[in-house]
Amino acid sequence: MSMAPLARRAEVWGGREIIVDRRARAAVAVVAFAAATAFGAQVAVPLTQVPVTLQLLFVVLSGVVLGPRLGAASMALYLAVGAAGAPIFSMGGSGLPWLMGPTGGYLIAMPAAAFAAGLVAGARREPLRVLLGLTAGVATVYVGGVAQLLLLTGQDVRAVIALGVTPFLFGDALKVGVAWVLSRLIRGTSLDRF
Repeated sequence: MSMAPLARRAEVWGGREIIVDRRARAAVAVVAFAAATAFGAQVAVPLTQVPVTLQLLFVVLSGVVLGPRLGAASMALYLAVGAAGAPIFSMGGSGLPWLMGPTGGYLIAMPAAAFAAGLVAGARREPLRVLLGLTAGVATVYVGGVAQLLLLTGQDVRAVIALGVTPFLFGDALKVGVAWVLSRLIRGTSLDRF
């Protein structure tokens, strides 16, 4: 019997074998981050037309942990499932009309945000680059959200930023901090080997 498959096995805390194949491990991670984002969307507090949720934590973390392509894929999966009708957007929202509403720009920007976070953080994930990547991901979501709010409200940029960015800055800074700590904890585990 060849020992090659044994050498490829991923191990997690306690030495348990979890998933042997690298592609299968990547697929599971993509689905897991999409599911975590769906969960984060349900932790929602209405603030303005756009609620405060935990989604953004998982969006930027997916890019840093999975890398730009897989992170973007996980967010594209999340959007596809929600657009198809699963009630996984904030406060149980779903469907294409939800993507055309006030929160749609933020949602549509999520794959790009995960990609930006992973790209800036880089494969070596040096602490400062990770922080910059997480921040770039958040900024990408803001750009998408502000763009759609500009189209929907007809207000000027200052008013839209006051509505769709300013109320979220403190909370999103906290999410970036939590994501940074989590990315440091994940480093070196089987989740880090895609």
